[in-house]
Amino acid sequence: MPKIITGKDILRQLKEDLIGKDSHRGVTFTYSWLANQFGHFSLGFIVTLILHAILRGFDCVHHPANGAAGGVAAFWLIFELYNFLGPLLSNRVSRSKRLFIPGREKYVFQPDWWNIGFDTATDVGFFWFGTGWAWLYADPVFGKWLIILGMFLILLIPSRYWYVAKMYLQAAGYPFQCRISQWTFAISEDDKRLVDNFLTPSPARQHLLIFGEMGNGKTGLGVGIATEYSIQHKTCFYVTGMKLYSMFPERMARSFTNIKNLWTWRQASLLVIDDINPGGQIDDLITPERFLELLDATPTNRNTLVNKDVIWVLGNEDSDKLQGKKWVDMVHEIGVARKDIYTIHLPPKEVRSK
Repeated sequence: MPKIITGKDILRQLKEDLIGKDSHRGVTFTYSWLANQFGHFSLGFIVTLILHAILRGFDCVHHPANGAAGGVAAFWLIFELYNFLGPLLSNRVSRSKRLFIPGREKYVFQPDWWNIGFDTATDVGFFWFGTGWAWLYADPVFGKWLIILGMFLILLIPSRYWYVAKMYLQAAGYPFQCRISQWTFAISEDDKRLVDNFLTPSPARQHLLIFGEMGNGKTGLGVGIATEYSIQHKTCFYVTGMKLYSMFPERMARSFTNIKNLWTWRQASLLVIDDINPGGQIDDLITPERFLELLDATPTNRNTLVNKDVIWVLGNEDSDKLQGKKWVDMVHEIGVARKDIYTIHLPPKEVRSK
């Protein structure tokens, strides 16, 4: 049964993020999220105090605290709405990581706008929370404490969601960060529909086989799809083929003491098997027959794969696609229904989709 993140896991992660030196332990996704929200709080708090100090110098301003808080709250709301609505209205990828600047490339896969909107609302909430504390500091009135308390209680809801989502992301062990909407390689319309189908919740376990040459986005597509699963608080596990082969003989799930490793490949609900074969000019190193031999090193391995969603990142296919058919047959042989097996064939990198 797939593992879920418990309250105990969250408290352990908070302890690791808040105690210790990041130069020694490294920076986790959860630590980065906490630092990011503290930055939002600080920008609301500090800018409001500065503006309040300026407004106090004008006799015509009767309530400088209210004016400063209202102005800063409105500024950050407009700023975040621009970053959110810019890509939504133009349907293009931004050329900037910080501020939306329209680029030439349109999205291959549409972003999850509801999720991004929720993230935008969370950021605005922390901006306003910092602004509210500065507003209270500049003009302490008892009634304002109730507003601050209400904001704090409301922020607990998105904070728990995003902090736990970051835990699901970091425990998956992805080699890089990539949401499906950030993937900009070539793909046919039929294969796009297959990806959408795979992302649609299904009671049956689905297996997606991605074929293509080196450098055409196979790994990015697999990681992007799995990232959407992680954002939904589903347990995912990324592993290369060579690493997975060494894990096949393990009969039991290991118990980890490191908070980053909350589950194994056996406990994940979605498994990404990358670099099964390299592709390019290199001949296939692992055949379907050899993979099956390695898989059967432990009798429970077949059942483990059948009872989870799996993304298989494979190399090239031969011109008549016989090798691809062999992989599909192998997946079917371990117990997956053919209707639940999808295959995607990515074109060479220089070929762009219309």
